[in-house]
Amino acid sequence: MTACAIEDGTTHAEGSAEGSGSAEATGTGEPSEPEPDPGDPGAGGAGAGGAGAAAAVGGAADAKSAPGDGVPARTAPAEVGPARPGRAQAGPAETVLPCFTLTADGAYGARLTAAPGTVEAGAGADTAWFAERWTLDGPEPYAVPLPTNQPEEADSQVLPLADGRVLIRRRVAERHTFSLLYPTGPGTGELLLGAVESDELTLLPPSPDGACVYALSVGEYSTALWRVAGGARGPEHLADLPGRCSGGGWLDRAGRLLALDREPAGGGPVKAVAVDLGRGAEMTPLLQIAPESNDRLLLADPDSGLLLIRSDAPGHDRLGWGVLGSCLPVRFPECLRLPDCAVEPFAVQPGQMLMPESCAVALRIDGAAGSWVGVWRPAGRRLHQLAAPGGWLAGSGVWSRDGVLRLPYADGATACAVALLEMPEEVEPVEGPGCGESGTQPSAAVAPPPVCRPVPLGQAPLVGRTAPG
Repeated sequence: MTACAIEDGTTHAEGSAEGSGSAEATGTGEPSEPEPDPGDPGAGGAGAGGAGAAAAVGGAADAKSAPGDGVPARTAPAEVGPARPGRAQAGPAETVLPCFTLTADGAYGARLTAAPGTVEAGAGADTAWFAERWTLDGPEPYAVPLPTNQPEEADSQVLPLADGRVLIRRRVAERHTFSLLYPTGPGTGELLLGAVESDELTLLPPSPDGACVYALSVGEYSTALWRVAGGARGPEHLADLPGRCSGGGWLDRAGRLLALDREPAGGGPVKAVAVDLGRGAEMTPLLQIAPESNDRLLLADPDSGLLLIRSDAPGHDRLGWGVLGSCLPVRFPECLRLPDCAVEPFAVQPGQMLMPESCAVALRIDGAAGSWVGVWRPAGRRLHQLAAPGGWLAGSGVWSRDGVLRLPYADGATACAVALLEMPEEVEPVEGPGCGESGTQPSAAVAPPPVCRPVPLGQAPLVGRTAPG
């Protein structure tokens, strides 16, 4: 595969009503054996114990125009409250195709959206797509359409940068082209970055530095890692990583330590690994709960070290949590198991230094009734299921440092809005017969977190250790 760069390739397109274009932190632990207590089915890994919670409110704001920066969208109040399990809301929340992507700090979002008058449902042949940027860090959210001279394909990917520009990846025959889109008065500016020749190429989640964009191209025996934006000159091939890599998460605030899920080239269990971009993409193990288990990293919080993990070490796929560098095992809370529903974490509360067990975690829950929101703390007693606002861009959202969850949504009456949710207050369950089967047991002992000596990522003892005493 090859890459070519286009320097100083700036084009401008006038927007129009019909224009739409737009560490195994080295672990060698024993096989996981969940305990009968649903609150503590630990497997070799990392964990902690600790704190409480808060109350659920729905809301949004009215958005007004920002001169010279696109078309604002008016927001209407969104009533968001507790939902019955399996019945989150009267109508299923909207799942946008293609997806909505937020910057690491939640200041900007980007998605492809259908031009007015085209067929949006199902991304049919008559649908004309264009890129759209959302500004979310001001007092009022607003959307900026970024159409170019021709419609975008539904399989294009968009990703916002910290400076407000939007990167778009387009498939052109056997090549993937990259451009930066930005508003320029009544039109859209486009800076061409270059192209990569590859059968398949996928953008990784936004880097915490807000400037660089990375992508993976999976081959039969190795995976090519590319920096497609933020480099010196167009797309840069950084390394060929052994095995087939997927996923993607960031372990630090500098955008240097990248976590990937790696399957060996000859087949075998999937294990999360860490890639150090500051040392020539050096790869080190990150997770190994059991030798033959598939251990994937879903989400990581750089501030607290909280890791959200999916593993079949307990015997089948379970959602669990651990702490990088902790001497406690990975926990697989029973309350995160929902029959006939898929549960996926998408946001962790930042700023909780040395308090991973007190981080609020937001989860997307998909069931027959649609998509709704779950909120949970590792030290909490239960998973709280809440109705999502109508038109929620499902699976997207960001926590503030003080524990308010911001959920972007767009429904028929509102083109761009944010609903606010707070963590419901925890209530101690009444002890009694049968409470062990209620699914509301603590996922960790309510106790002060142990003081562990910080260790380098590659030496973090995620497995094979037990808590003192």
